[in-house]
Amino acid sequence: MPYYLFLVGFFISLVTLFKGLKHVGLEMSSAENYLVAVTVGLLVMVLGKYKINRIKFDPSADRDFHFTNVEKIFAVLMMAKACAMAFAHGSNDVANAVGPVAAVVGIVESGGEVTQKSMMPIWILLLGGVGIVVGLAMYGHKVIATVGSGITALTPSRGFAATLAAAMTVVLASGTGLPISTTHTLVGAILGVGLARGIGALNLGVVRTVFLSWIVTLPAGAILSIIFFFILKGIFES
Repeated sequence: MPYYLFLVGFFISLVTLFKGLKHVGLEMSSAENYLVAVTVGLLVMVLGKYKINRIKFDPSADRDFHFTNVEKIFAVLMMAKACAMAFAHGSNDVANAVGPVAAVVGIVESGGEVTQKSMMPIWILLLGGVGIVVGLAMYGHKVIATVGSGITALTPSRGFAATLAAAMTVVLASGTGLPISTTHTLVGAILGVGLARGIGALNLGVVRTVFLSWIVTLPAGAILSIIFFFILKGIFES
């Protein structure tokens, strides 16, 4: 299990070092980046090992379900993966949300001139971060219920496999500039965990609803943006 923890710390920190530091004015060599990533991975591994050693195992608990004590260890791994997934979510979805805002602010600050690249002020990033936190606090519990228990039955080990795959996918996409959806990625990973146990392990009714929502949101967003554009255009031109 500590090797899994090392993988989480090493991978997330390595992608951050290679893709994120240049945006804040810090430059390090490849050797230094790998050294820092290995150090972070080892720290996460040691902390996780300490937490695992404090778990009290009950052999009698394995009578009904043979992996009860193993799942206790994966619960510790899920704590590390939750942090990694939150990092991946913020690095990707904040950019998706505030990208249009940054473009509008750039045009306003340039006097109406459309530039190839626009600056990203810190206050816009903070606005996006606060917006995600507020949205999570108000309506996030509904999405958590659907993803966490509605699609398929999840245990700590299954959840770890799904979130590890989703976090790696989202972080790599963020590093390459692909504006993918974190929620879609995580749902796909959970579908994969369910399919590994057979199609019967999936709640096909919920899966059907999720896929329909993916299809509906694209035209709905486009139609609403058209409506709002013409409303604002009529207001400011009158």
